[in-house]
Amino acid sequence: MELELVTEGLEFPEGPIAMSDGSVILVEIKRKTLTRVFPDGRQEIIAELGGGPNGAAIGPDGAVYVCNNGGFVWVQTPDGLTAPHGTPEDYETGSIQRVDLTDGSVTTLYTECDGQPLRGPNDIVFDTKGGFWFTDLGKSNDIWMHHGALYYAKPDGSSIKRARSGMLTPNGVGLSPDGQMVHVSETQTSRVWNIPLKGAGEPDPEKDPMLTGSVMGPLPGVQFLDSLAVEANGKVCVATILNGGISVFDPKGGVEQVAIPDRIVTNICFGGEDMRDAWITASGTGKLYKCRWPRPGLKLNFNA
Repeated sequence: MELELVTEGLEFPEGPIAMSDGSVILVEIKRKTLTRVFPDGRQEIIAELGGGPNGAAIGPDGAVYVCNNGGFVWVQTPDGLTAPHGTPEDYETGSIQRVDLTDGSVTTLYTECDGQPLRGPNDIVFDTKGGFWFTDLGKSNDIWMHHGALYYAKPDGSSIKRARSGMLTPNGVGLSPDGQMVHVSETQTSRVWNIPLKGAGEPDPEKDPMLTGSVMGPLPGVQFLDSLAVEANGKVCVATILNGGISVFDPKGGVEQVAIPDRIVTNICFGGEDMRDAWITASGTGKLYKCRWPRPGLKLNFNA
């Protein structure tokens, strides 16, 4: 697969969104911004978000909705890559933010659910009803680590609920092509949970994967899963850390791995007229790549 380097010098890019005008909107977690990358590689900061902006998605109103993990401590790996590690001293909470693309204004929608603070919101996807699923990976340091959770919320700030608790580092989230299943990747277990739904924001308790064993993975050896995107055929493409690439999980069985020249690959998104243009965030080196994917990605429910 031939990779095109679109731009570099980004400060830990994540959450790419392929826009209708050919640009890509993404977050820079370390820089704490929402940034637009134009096809010629030019970068433009849309908004300063603070904390640690992570996953991002276009909502039904054309605004960008951002999962903010509250921030990280940053380190350099022995091979010179930038990597998050632990919770900073100025950390307060995680949040869900809305960014108006017309003027860059930022609104905080959610910081808690049922009195419990959001810890480290990570990835987000909208359903056809206009509500959104998001993961909360939690926060950690060298001594402790939160359990994570899967949430469902409305973009007007009126409703948020915890759909699944007790997850271990839930990270990527995406919907199946028919919208009847939500996929959640767990970073440290290198598994993808397949969670059937019975309605908007409602997992089906009778088909819970803890009962049915509906899970993809784990990957062999030491491999960590990050965020994900779904193909039009239902395969789930998950950014994979340490092996440096994209792991393509087939719900029918099997996994294919696509190598990317960065050990800290964090996300992939699809766009273009045939949905075969793929943009990949190589976060350790601060680069955004583009390639032609062998199959079309699933078109998201909203774009701008």
